[in-house]
Amino acid sequence: MSIEIAAVLAATAVLAAALTRGMVSLARSHRLLDVPNERSSHAVPTPRGGGVGIVLASVAGWSVLALLGHLQTRLLVALAGGGLVIALCGFIDDRHQLSARLRLLVHFGAAVWALIWLGGLPALQIGADTITFGPFGYVLGALGIVWTINLFNFMDGIDGIAASEAAFISAAGAALAWWVSSAVELPAVAMLFAAACCGFLLLNWPPATIFMGDVGSGYLGYIIAVIAVAAARQSPVALFVWAILGGVFLVDATVTLARRAVRREQLQQAHRSHAYQHLAGRWRGHKPVVIGVLVVNVGWLLPSAAFALRNPDLAGVTTVIALLPLILLAVLLGSGRKVP
Repeated sequence: MSIEIAAVLAATAVLAAALTRGMVSLARSHRLLDVPNERSSHAVPTPRGGGVGIVLASVAGWSVLALLGHLQTRLLVALAGGGLVIALCGFIDDRHQLSARLRLLVHFGAAVWALIWLGGLPALQIGADTITFGPFGYVLGALGIVWTINLFNFMDGIDGIAASEAAFISAAGAALAWWVSSAVELPAVAMLFAAACCGFLLLNWPPATIFMGDVGSGYLGYIIAVIAVAAARQSPVALFVWAILGGVFLVDATVTLARRAVRREQLQQAHRSHAYQHLAGRWRGHKPVVIGVLVVNVGWLLPSAAFALRNPDLAGVTTVIALLPLILLAVLLGSGRKVP
């Protein structure tokens, strides 16, 4: 990494922290508070909307990278264009509850926008075969991006968990990309996003001073999904690698949604039935859960992702092997179990 890029990363983290600090004061003065209810995981009214800091800092940082010649216009437009739309939708939803139908329409629009600028969903290597999706890739890609947007929204339920997960996935994805290629663009983009998340975490680490809100959680999911698609243009197993890195969120959200769907519950209704929420109650705190997730990420998922990247013929099998223990653990911890 050049000194030039390192300076932009550091400035992005500082800017994200400063903007988040500013949002604390702004949210309090305008009564933008998350007031606890029976489904909440916090006990006192807390400012929300801090995700604005991540959004503005990352977009500013990527713009600087583009001006310095380290980021192509197509990727910048895919990230910033759709990302700002997702963030704006989340910001409005934080203030005035939007319908699920309208939110999904916006999410799909942003997903298609990104795929158009990135040239669709790249080919995927499964075993020794490479599958090319063609026009159908836009459908699959849009579904994947929209699911990741909502996945982060579902999983943003305790202090620090969403931002720390996004920081890990992005930083680990950047490190693995640097490991196998000398290309600078994608690792720089991902590391800058991780830096913005870390700047926000200074005020969101348990106990949180501010929550990110939907303006931040949906944006995190969108950016990670778009970076993963961009990475797949360089490696046909990158989607497997990024799925492994995000395994904790992917598994908990999917298992929870599936079990609630079986019970025919209203899926858009707020709840506290994720595995991490059960665990936070059992351990009587958010910090042990966040640290536990990071330990799983670094100790299990990162080595699994590295193995998949280095052994592309085994990437699909490695993904299954990496996620199966997490599925079992999620079920044992009560993922999707009805809360009385």
